[in-house]
Amino acid sequence: MELRHLRYFVAVAEHGHVTRAAESLGIQQPPLSQQIKALEEELGVQLLRRKPRGVELTDAGAAFLERARAILAEVDRAFASTRRTARGEEGRVVVGFTSSAPFHPFVPRVIRMFREASPHVSLVLEESGSRDLVQWLHDETIDAAFIRSPVAAVEGLFVRPLLQEKMLVALPTGHPLAGSYEPLALTELASHTFILYKRPGAPGLYDSIITACRGAGFSPRVGQEAPRIVSTLNLVAAGLGVSIVPESLRRLQMDGVVYRELDDAADLTAPLILACRRSENSAAVERFVDVVLRSAESLGTSERAQ
Repeated sequence: MELRHLRYFVAVAEHGHVTRAAESLGIQQPPLSQQIKALEEELGVQLLRRKPRGVELTDAGAAFLERARAILAEVDRAFASTRRTARGEEGRVVVGFTSSAPFHPFVPRVIRMFREASPHVSLVLEESGSRDLVQWLHDETIDAAFIRSPVAAVEGLFVRPLLQEKMLVALPTGHPLAGSYEPLALTELASHTFILYKRPGAPGLYDSIITACRGAGFSPRVGQEAPRIVSTLNLVAAGLGVSIVPESLRRLQMDGVVYRELDDAADLTAPLILACRRSENSAAVERFVDVVLRSAESLGTSERAQ
């Protein structure tokens, strides 16, 4: 039995006439009659009762018609779903991100854009450090990631810097440097205890801060290392030291924390980077990456226009 046999039978049952069914199917009447007869012989039951001016369903035929319609409907849904998946309109995309990435408006914006453009794609979000996210990409645990640290070993990965943002100093409320609105020089922080995000999670940011401080003539005294970059702000609020964080974390209005800008000489920026596998076969993932890259290009164009 083939799917066409089911379609032939449904057409005959719905038209109640073999000739009219043949016309709707675009085939001749004799071959259609033969196919229906072959179907009945295969099932071992009579499906249609022949009448002078057409056909009518037997009880067995009525039961088979219900099942045949359900089978054909499910096949049509499978075909449509497969085509949508091939176009990236269905499927599953797992996106990783570092703890600071969602605070930059670019990340939630592109995720919202993708969900609106591809409502039938299941989008799963996973948070971790940059190093773990890169490993998960290699392990195919996730499909794409927003990371903050440049990736040294990029074998098999596509890595695209999306944007750079300034970094700010986070100070405890009441800190001697918290009251002024003038940009700070890094040298003003030389005598203060630093709270940094642990290096294994974001070696790029950690090393950039250490290098910048040494370039300003001092080695920072690191008192605490937090497991998440956002956690550094909790320690700052507790008065345990100062930290340097991406500017977008200013959106996290936390009691006990004051943000100050750095002067241009500090030259400290935090990248936002997209990483994904080069050999990606999922159309849904390719669709997501395309939305991100086009949005980043649009952002760059608007900034250049300003």
